[in-house]
Amino acid sequence: IKAHESSHVPEGISAQKLNKHKPWIETSYHGVITENMDTVLLDPPLVALDKDAPVPYAGEICAFKIHGQEAPFEAVVLNRTSGEGVLRAKGPVDCETQKEYTFIIQAYDCGAEASGASWKKSHKAVVHIQVDDVNEFSPVFREPMYHASAMEGKIYDSILQVEAWDQDCSPQYSQICNYDIVTSNTPFAIDRNGNIRNTERLSYDKKQRYKVMVTAFDCGQKRATESVAVHIDVKPVCKPGWQGWNKQVDYEPGTGSKQLFPKMHLETCDGPLSAVRAMVELQTSHIGKGCDRETYSEKSMQKLCGAASGSTDLLPAPSISTNWTASLLTDSGRDSDLIFNFDGRQAANVPEQVVPQNLTDQFTIATWMKHGPSPGLRAEKETLLCNSDKTEMNRHHYSLYVHNCRLVFLLRRDFTQVDTFRPAEFHWKLEQICDKEWHYYVINVEFPAVTLFVDGVTYEPYLVTDDWPIHPSSIDTQLTVGACWQGGEVSTPRFTQFFRGSLSGLTIRPGRIETQKVISCLQACKEGLDIHSLESLGKDIKFHFNPAQSVLVMEGEDLESVNTAMAKVSYINSRQFPTAGLRQLHITTTLRCFGEDICISIPDIKALVMVLPPSEPRITIAGSDQLVRPAADLRGAMGVAPFKELRITSTVTKGDGVPFSAVYRPGVLEAMHNLDYCDVLVIGEELNPEQESLEIHHSSLMGKHLDATNSTSGISIYGVDSMAHYEEALRQVRYRNWRPATLSNRRFRLTCSELNGRYTSNEFNLEVSLVHNAAPVEHVNHMAVQSQYMRSVHHPLMVHSMNLSFKHISPPTGTPPAATVVVVICIAALVCIVVLGIYRLHSTHQDSSKSEEDEAKDPEMDWDDSTLTITVNPMEVRGHYTKEFPEKALSTKINSKALVKI
Repeated sequence: IKAHESSHVPEGISAQKLNKHKPWIETSYHGVITENMDTVLLDPPLVALDKDAPVPYAGEICAFKIHGQEAPFEAVVLNRTSGEGVLRAKGPVDCETQKEYTFIIQAYDCGAEASGASWKKSHKAVVHIQVDDVNEFSPVFREPMYHASAMEGKIYDSILQVEAWDQDCSPQYSQICNYDIVTSNTPFAIDRNGNIRNTERLSYDKKQRYKVMVTAFDCGQKRATESVAVHIDVKPVCKPGWQGWNKQVDYEPGTGSKQLFPKMHLETCDGPLSAVRAMVELQTSHIGKGCDRETYSEKSMQKLCGAASGSTDLLPAPSISTNWTASLLTDSGRDSDLIFNFDGRQAANVPEQVVPQNLTDQFTIATWMKHGPSPGLRAEKETLLCNSDKTEMNRHHYSLYVHNCRLVFLLRRDFTQVDTFRPAEFHWKLEQICDKEWHYYVINVEFPAVTLFVDGVTYEPYLVTDDWPIHPSSIDTQLTVGACWQGGEVSTPRFTQFFRGSLSGLTIRPGRIETQKVISCLQACKEGLDIHSLESLGKDIKFHFNPAQSVLVMEGEDLESVNTAMAKVSYINSRQFPTAGLRQLHITTTLRCFGEDICISIPDIKALVMVLPPSEPRITIAGSDQLVRPAADLRGAMGVAPFKELRITSTVTKGDGVPFSAVYRPGVLEAMHNLDYCDVLVIGEELNPEQESLEIHHSSLMGKHLDATNSTSGISIYGVDSMAHYEEALRQVRYRNWRPATLSNRRFRLTCSELNGRYTSNEFNLEVSLVHNAAPVEHVNHMAVQSQYMRSVHHPLMVHSMNLSFKHISPPTGTPPAATVVVVICIAALVCIVVLGIYRLHSTHQDSSKSEEDEAKDPEMDWDDSTLTITVNPMEVRGHYTKEFPEKALSTKINSKALVKI
């Protein structure tokens, strides 16, 4: 422009005269440009005017010039004559980089002539350019994920707020106008500001956590490319109580002590506490007789617990020999636990030969009883046990009965025992009598003192009434179970005062009272609560178990110590084959606050312990099922041992679990456990006591928890002991027949049991028969089977014949005298040898009689010397002599070396 201003003008004409006026433009302009476009829309339009028009050049507009800010725009003249121009961008304009531009613009005319000399410029005008935004960006959330929590049961205005933003520059496209929840079927809503609220009350028990997907829209309705996840945790209302415990705990038999609540803790909602008291109760009243106890027979349990012998079982299992209980209602219960139910109409008379005749001043009555309240306002007496007159009169000599939930023991002494006014009725009032639960009752009588034990706890009678002794009479008495026998003072003898309830194991033992130790053993539970790692309990924790270990009470001042202690509470079942099923757990908790007795209420807990079924053992009896012996063995003093080769084993399958002391074998597990009885039954005709017996010597049971009874039907060995001890005892059972000629064969059947018949063995059958007579055999060599119990004689004798019949061979007539003399000398020498052999034989017999088992080790070598005869044939070739003797003798033995050849 300066060049134009200084350009040459024609001579003689003044430039000032040709271009007298400056161009004119508006003082300000406002323009709009859309980003990424090049055209600017100005208001007003860009037009320059010049008063020199229509003078050429001077009245025309040649240029628009922009000054300042390095604006990315240029002005272009569209029409020089009209002065119209346009403003456009030099390159792309980005609103996000700069939204507005302001700069100066001026218009220039074309000067005075074509050369452009004497240009004039307009005044400066201000141009404001606004860049219009394009919605090119989508909303983006400020956080990649959102977390929040909401308390259950509460409606919120806003649980949390999500926020998205947009990179666009204009409010229209950069602002977020709406949010939306993408996840369907959720109890939440969101407003246009991103506030999330719940539309219904949340429940922690129903759902603990929600995941909600949220999207956003800008005001141009452009949606976010990616939705955002919002996690909302439902918090339970702070309720004081135990947390972190399982409703059911499985217990596998044989695993010892198992923790019940390893992760349990007490929530107190930050309340100030001074002490915590928790009581854990294991409820097992539905298991067996109140809990899981050993289900052996009463006799076996008494033997196992070391009780004194001589007790009489008044409620035995019905059998041929104990048939007085056959008419009673029985409930084998679970695991073969024999229970008798009395409904007020059944009773049993105990046979006279079973009843103890003299109870003396010391005796014990024991029973398991389950009894509830009696119907009616004035309940009648309910008799468990009654000894009354059989006929004529109605005197009760002693009885045990329940009356109005009181246990009463009546004992009337005879005038022969005492002739003064003495205690006769002893009364106890206890809750256990009518609580419909099983309890073990033991009455120890040390007249005149009577003590009651209930579940091992001692109770003295609250009332004792005196009475006169009973006058002596010759009337027989009748012992009755389940009622009392009224034989006199009525037209028809009958039972009266019936019992309503359940009984088991009713026994009476005269002459001795039971010790506290034995009573505790007989009623001991094999399951209960325990504390795992007792030594690790805090010193401030106090705890207490009840005698049955079914109730545990814990107290402490520190909450963490109580939590640690409760995590160690365990369940234990020491039975090898426990009763499977559910046991209930009940926990009650009391909190004490400072200055208050009870401040926070803790809900009770009810949980379950599931005792899994144990592996069922398969008890197998094996051995030789044939025993063939000569008649002499059966006639011998010791008879024969039918079960000498017996073997008892027990196995379970591998998939059934692991029993105690399991030893792996191919395909099976061998289990070691006890037995409680083995019965040897005679098959066919019963034993004839006049000619045969089946018995076991008492010495064979010494050192074992075993006892035995026998009859013409067989023999029973009972008591809780190992299978090895039962094997040893059964191998000592002896069968003897002192008239074997009448015996063709004798068959026996052996069965064994564990847990009173819960698990039984196979039936092992064995047959005992006689060996048949054998024809004489020359040169039988007895040296090959020499017995270790026989002693040798230094003069060997060769045996030529073993006939069971005796041969008497007389010398033929006409024997020369010299030969006769030789024969006589030989006979004399032989007699001396025989006498010496008999002496040796007698010594051996005395030694061998010291051990029964030693004598049974090789009965084939036994023989009877009482019928020993020797016949000599002096005419036999080469001077051989023949000895003949029977094949049998268990008690008399001789070494084959005593048979010599002369």
